[in-house]
Amino acid sequence: MTRNSTGVGAGRRGLATLVCGALAAGGLAAAGVTALRPGAASASSHREAPLTSGTPQYDNTDLYAFVSPDRPDTTTLVANWIPFEEPAGGPNFFTFAEDAQYDLNVDNDGDALGDLVFRYTFTTHTKNDRTFLYNTGPVSSLDDPDLNITQTYDIELIKLHGGKETSRTAIAHDVPVAPSNVGKASMPDYGALRDQAVHELAGGARTFAGQADDPFFLDLRVFDLLYGGDLSEVGNDTLKGYNVNSIALQVPNDMIVESAEQPVVGVWSTTRRKNAQGEFTQVSRLGNPLVNEVVNPLKDKDAFNASAPADDARFLPNVTAPELPRLIEATYGIEAPAEPRDDLVDVFLKGVKGLNRPPHVTPSEQLRLNTSVAPAAAPERLGVLDGDNAGFPNGRRLTDDVIDAALQVVEGELVGSPNDLGDAVDANDKEFGKAFPYVAHPTEGSRGPLADGTGEGNDVRNQLGDALRPAGSDDTALIAASAGAGAVGILLIGGALVRWRRMRGRAH
Repeated sequence: MTRNSTGVGAGRRGLATLVCGALAAGGLAAAGVTALRPGAASASSHREAPLTSGTPQYDNTDLYAFVSPDRPDTTTLVANWIPFEEPAGGPNFFTFAEDAQYDLNVDNDGDALGDLVFRYTFTTHTKNDRTFLYNTGPVSSLDDPDLNITQTYDIELIKLHGGKETSRTAIAHDVPVAPSNVGKASMPDYGALRDQAVHELAGGARTFAGQADDPFFLDLRVFDLLYGGDLSEVGNDTLKGYNVNSIALQVPNDMIVESAEQPVVGVWSTTRRKNAQGEFTQVSRLGNPLVNEVVNPLKDKDAFNASAPADDARFLPNVTAPELPRLIEATYGIEAPAEPRDDLVDVFLKGVKGLNRPPHVTPSEQLRLNTSVAPAAAPERLGVLDGDNAGFPNGRRLTDDVIDAALQVVEGELVGSPNDLGDAVDANDKEFGKAFPYVAHPTEGSRGPLADGTGEGNDVRNQLGDALRPAGSDDTALIAASAGAGAVGILLIGGALVRWRRMRGRAH
């Protein structure tokens, strides 16, 4: 898969870039590409199905898998949940569900059956249930008494053969979760809290769970009749400023591959929720970006979330005859590639031949990664399309522009219709980290403009009366003390008046 933009008229390309880019941004672009592999899971599934859209704690949003750039003998998996977390959305901030199993699944022989499952389960702890506060003061560590609501998690490694469990091992217990980033006053050094949430596991593995900036970048306004129906709504990163809950796991490559001779793994994430009978049932799955969001029609979305890669044949028509290209043609006159789309099946349901396709692959929707491909020194945002074999669809890095890449493929890049389609959103608004867990820090709840009158040593509190001191006072305790004293004084005066009236009544 090498990029070639010749043979496309400048006018057609410019229009298509905006149109399809817009569509891609909303997920339509990825629909064709990711739909190719409906089965394991659906990345970028922000509110993609009727059932999970109403239960965000169980809703997978994205999955990433890449050879760790600073530790190339390891692979990093990043899976996200809870779309559109408003940073200031308190007082009940964002926690993982306690009645859920969050699974990272690995197929290391290409048979569409899981061979390894890394299972995360969470427990919530409350220090003081007589307050409404998430934190009762500034938080400086994960065990700070002022961090009122905390979570911890356990990890189990489940090994399977032929789809049946063969062993189960506890590999982590009571690991602390990084909290929601309430704001500057509550968490003055959030980076320290993030660092404390990175936990070393046996054998050189690492784990992290907590809030992070949503790394997916795109323009979601495609759902407003394809960017307003006239491309007037493009080029805005709709997810900018929103957070997600992330699980990141870094493991040695030899821990997950079948062998040195077969280094390709397929991965997907799932959520299993406890039902009324106390049994766990799968309610969400995610592999490639935007599969369930824009590839599967409404009638298949909930069924896809509850299914497994081995059952993906039932969704094959959604890939071989994708809706997106026909929608683009009807709206903007860009001719859709001929069906059936075997090119999409070959690349996305099987893996790229000679790159990340297992020797005896069973077509299924998984995010496939060749762990023997070294990280790129200078990653190209379009990955394999731009000659960078360390990027999408060979796994998925945080910086990969999957919308543009998927759109270009679904519009015929591999079948004689080279193009430069895209959504005009080419990078995340925040820079990613250089070391595990790589995801950017979450946006803080205290973001935004300061209150009127704040600045130059002034504080709006001094407008409330002499009982409250302006910011900058060394005696901050006096602020509360003065307010408290004022309240007590009012009570004393009120009590004296009541007594005086009673005494007066007795005299008469």
